[in-house]
Amino acid sequence: MKKAIFLQALFLTLLLLAPPAYAQSGDVDKITTFIQSVIQVLVTLSGFVAAGFIVWGGFGYITSSGNPEALEKSKKTILYSAIGLTLVIGAFVVSNVVGDLATTAFGAQ
Repeated sequence: MKKAIFLQALFLTLLLLAPPAYAQSGDVDKITTFIQSVIQVLVTLSGFVAAGFIVWGGFGYITSSGNPEALEKSKKTILYSAIGLTLVIGAFVVSNVVGDLATTAFGAQ
């Protein structure tokens, strides 16, 4: 019992004697620029991948030769690629809006 009380008192003493930690001034502009650059690269890569899949689906659609399974598979490839591209563009727009709001709210210089 005495050991537990001693440890608690020691812990509280150390907490009271700890030097304060001051936060550095954050440069919001640098952070948002970095994040937007990363997002732009990812959107560009995703756009190329989606375009490639749309071309792949179109090629499969053209060369299906009346095979209903291949035709349906190609249609799904084109549809899912278009949905993915739409989501990526939507995420890009949302990230730009959030970045602009953060810049305005935190007063980047």
